[in-house]
Amino acid sequence: MLPDGYMGRRPGDAMTAIDEPEPRERTIALPTRGGAMAALDLGPPDRPVDIVFSHANGFNGRTYRTILQPLAADLRILALDLRGHGASTLPTVIAGRQGWLEFRDDLLALLAALDQGPVVLAGHSMGGTTSLLAAAARPDRVRALALFDPVAMPSPPPDAAALEESPLVAGALRRRSVFANRQAACDAYLGRGAFRSWSPAQVADYVAAGFAETASGEVALTCTPEWEASNFRTHNYDPWAAFRESRCPIRILRAAEASTFRLEGHEAELAADGRITVETVPGTTHFLPMERPDLVRETLKACVAL
Repeated sequence: MLPDGYMGRRPGDAMTAIDEPEPRERTIALPTRGGAMAALDLGPPDRPVDIVFSHANGFNGRTYRTILQPLAADLRILALDLRGHGASTLPTVIAGRQGWLEFRDDLLALLAALDQGPVVLAGHSMGGTTSLLAAAARPDRVRALALFDPVAMPSPPPDAAALEESPLVAGALRRRSVFANRQAACDAYLGRGAFRSWSPAQVADYVAAGFAETASGEVALTCTPEWEASNFRTHNYDPWAAFRESRCPIRILRAAEASTFRLEGHEAELAADGRITVETVPGTTHFLPMERPDLVRETLKACVAL
């Protein structure tokens, strides 16, 4: 069920505390990238953006609302819908695609559109890796990085055949993409599978922006199973080179269980760079932001203060 006291503009939105300002839904045109990026804009609208937050594969910016909104009294945060997710309208061509470098270049175009000083880039999983790649490409635009179980595998990366056979790819392609309504989607997810450690409000926020109404009156995933699977297939980037090419302070929270931040062979390299810290958080899975929002907020505040 949706949370008691539910408030919001769309079915499936999570409840909002009375003393918290309502986040603003925003669309930012990126003509050089062929469309627009949607974002949830939290915090004082007259303040420059402090943090740009990018989500995990298959999610959307609103998924992290309950995690980020307690910071909005003092900080301004953009929680993005990356290409192929949420309400963003950037093209989603799977054949011959660049993979995650597309997300990097979209993020750089967004930073250029903001037309302000450097920001903190933050993100979960694929969003964390995207933020790292952007910081490596344009160090002048990034004050600090806050990465929450980013995806970084030992070199060399898996080959195409291994990625094609990945259970993540198979799981994405099996995902149910249509429900009768958002409430039905919430009921199907809450307490199950990947959502078992999520709060009802977090599930409701994911569903609110993760589904759109169809002509038949049902709701369908805004990130299609095919697009989600293609993101699992395309690891054409080198995160370790990106760490070396970045220049800003970097704080990483790593899951204790089944982390996607696999350090094998790179511990000494990262430890030797005094600007990079890695903390493994006990009792967490890859969904660390949902499980320890307090640590996420502490890390973001610390990065803004750097």
